[in-house]
Amino acid sequence: MSNVIERMRRGDLITHTDPDYPLLWQEFEKTRELIAELNGKYHTPDEITSLLSQIWGQELVDVRMFPPFYTAFGKNTRVGRGVFINFGCTFLDQGGITIEDGVFIAPDVKILTEGHPEEPTLRRTLVTKPVHVGRNVWIGAGATILPGVSIGQNAIIAAGAVVSKDVAANMIVGGVPARELREIHRAEVDSAASCSKQE
Repeated sequence: MSNVIERMRRGDLITHTDPDYPLLWQEFEKTRELIAELNGKYHTPDEITSLLSQIWGQELVDVRMFPPFYTAFGKNTRVGRGVFINFGCTFLDQGGITIEDGVFIAPDVKILTEGHPEEPTLRRTLVTKPVHVGRNVWIGAGATILPGVSIGQNAIIAAGAVVSKDVAANMIVGGVPARELREIHRAEVDSAASCSKQE
């Protein structure tokens, strides 16, 4: 299993005829069962944390989520301390998703690391690129983060934005495709840094 995961993290092409592909489907089925449990009924915050720890395969510290939440794999997501994820988010993480400390993710955000080649004969091949979300980033409602994007610390992604390129630290971006709107005022950045140190 570790071999095919590492290959995905490197961005290798994984076809449906790959000899390790059945191992991926076993993991998908385990994750689907956990997601069904997470979304199927009310859970206490501690129960949500426990289910997320199983889905993501890591111990979580001060991570809060309002289900429902959707993912097909989960094992390539890494989440830092003090992260909040609101209702209805989708993470396609076979390429690897890293979310650093203090990130806020609004409702219906999609973080995508997976795609397919343009060539029709290769369309069933999976192409993956990692997404990295820096400390204290705020991703607005309905935003979509596309494969290969890195978002610098403190940045703000406006609601509904489609982010296809890297975002610099302390920058506000918005639109389809997302473009730079302005830099966050220095006082706002200093305040965010101060809050992060206190956590």
